[in-house]
Parts: sequence; structure tokens; C-alpha cells
Amino acid sequence: MKKVVSALAVAAALSISPMALADSTPVMFSSLNGFNAPDANAVGGVRLSVLHGQVNEVKGVDFSVLGMSETQRTTGVNFGLFFGASKVTQEMKGASLGIFNWNTGSTTGVNLGMVNVTNDVKGLNWSAVNYSEGNTMADIGIASFSKKSNFQLGIFNKTNTIDGVQIGLINCADNGFFKCFPIINFAK
Repeated sequence: MKKVVSALAVAAALSISPMALADSTPVMFSSLNGFNAPDANAVGGVRLSVLHGQVNEVKGVDFSVLGMSETQRTTGVNFGLFFGASKVTQEMKGASLGIFNWNTGSTTGVNLGMVNVTNDVKGLNWSAVNYSEGNTMADIGIASFSKKSNFQLGIFNKTNTIDGVQIGLINCADNGFFKCFPIINFAK
């Protein structure tokens, strides 16, 4: 059995293309005008983005300082420091923690910030304002807006379709027991 596992490990290691390894780095600094040091399309570790940094993929921790960190795919944590924000255009798996989290693709995990602008979220949006153009599992905030949601908790909640319950001062859902109702609303 050990020989089979060893043979599979060697085969997997040999199947990784040297070009794929050359296009990824464990540490990166990013800034304006597409500046990435070292010059790579992916990070498997830690990236620090100051003002505006852009890279295809981050697997690990992505810190943004005084601006926006932009990726197509992130697996790990987006962490905004000193007015840092993050934008993920295709897929986010993990947590986005910052003043402004902008995920236009799909998210699996948690968005925690002052403002979350998302599309499809399998997880939790928790901020002062949550705005989703797609489906969300759970929104907690002062005001939450979505196309479809399972759960919303806040002062003002608005969704086209509620599958579960809305709890707040004002709760509006097109398919709600009432179109708008105080304290609690749910699908009819």
C-alpha cells in the first residue's frame, strides 16, 4: 500500500507543469498600473496590495491597504487594512473582511464589512449595508437588499423572494406573507 501511495505522489508531482509553478509565487507586492513583484498571475501564500493591485488568483491571505485588491478567484481571506477593499470577479471561497467587499461572482463563506456588494452567496453577509444582485443564504445588517434570500436580520430588509424569514423594523418581500410588514415577514 505504501508503494502505491508513493507512486501516486511521485506521479502527481511530475504531472505539475513547470510553467504552472513559474506563474505562481508564495509572496507578492502589488500596486498601481498592474505592478506585481514578483511578476506572476497567481499567489499561493500572502499578497500585499497598496492602492490598487490586480492578479488572477490568490490562495492564502490577500491584504489590501488604502485601496482595492482585485482578483478573479480567491481561496482564503481578503483582509482590508486602513481603508482597504477587495473585489473578486469570479469565485471567492473563504472570508472577505474589510470596509468594502465586492464579489461579482459566487461566494462560499463570509463577507464581513461596512458594505458588501455581492452576487450569489452561500454563507453570511454581515455589514451595515448588504446589496446582492443574486441569491443569499443569510444577511445581517442595518439594511439588506437581495434578489432572493433565505434569512435577513436588520432594521430594513428587502428581497424579491424570501425562502425563510425576515426579522427587522421593516421587512419587504414580493412573495412575503405581507408585501411589507414590521417585525417579521415570511413567504406566503
